[in-house]
Amino acid sequence: MPPAARALRVLLVVVLALVALAVTAAPAWAQDTEAEPDSDVTVPEVPEVSVELDGEGDATLSRTVVIILLLTVGSVAPALLLLMTSFTRFIVVLSLTKNALGLQTVPPAQVLIGLAMFLTFFAMQPVLTEINDNALQPLLDGDIEQDAAFDAASGPLREFMLAQTDQQDLELMFSLTDGPRPQSADDTPLLTLVPAFVVSELRTAFIAGFVIFVPFLVVDLVVASVLMSMGMVMLPPVFISLPIKLLLFILVDGWSLIAGTLIRGVQ
Repeated sequence: MPPAARALRVLLVVVLALVALAVTAAPAWAQDTEAEPDSDVTVPEVPEVSVELDGEGDATLSRTVVIILLLTVGSVAPALLLLMTSFTRFIVVLSLTKNALGLQTVPPAQVLIGLAMFLTFFAMQPVLTEINDNALQPLLDGDIEQDAAFDAASGPLREFMLAQTDQQDLELMFSLTDGPRPQSADDTPLLTLVPAFVVSELRTAFIAGFVIFVPFLVVDLVVASVLMSMGMVMLPPVFISLPIKLLLFILVDGWSLIAGTLIRGVQ
């Protein structure tokens, strides 16, 4: 097991133990205080709590464990969403499109983030479905252990990231590490693959943003040249170029075109 995964597992075990202690000790404490309000407060006996690290014993997860797992996943979900999915590419391209149009507050940032999030879910639906069927549901049902669930969940994500990562970015990350290189791309550790994937996504997003910027830049240059030739130097060119860019964007159905291009780029 990788060191990062082992540390996360140990942290989860400690949290589970503390929660189990709190849950089992709270009823006894409340019962003693309600039965004898005038007597001295006695500390209830703390039950023994043991957590199996080797997967021995009953593999069925209790409700408390499920809640802790959901809270843990919820706390690390933003990092997973940003670094291991196509969300980075989508939000960067949408933000550059907004800047290319010359719009400051429309559409709001919350709308772009929500659109990028749902586009990410739509584009990565096969990967998320495979993770849910092969890792999450068997783990919740107690059919597999945590190690097997981690391997089953990391497999589809690794394949997706490898398909979107440039070889030069992988070579860069390999050159910055002292460890041995894997025998094949499928054996690439996630700690090396994730930064290479993010760098590749940023490069792809900036290339797409440059392509989107070019036609709007041409409109700005033409409008500025026409206004200068007419001697209207006091009139800001954005007053004329912004409606023209909006009309051009509407005529080509820009949002649908960008959304479709982004989704096809990761499928």
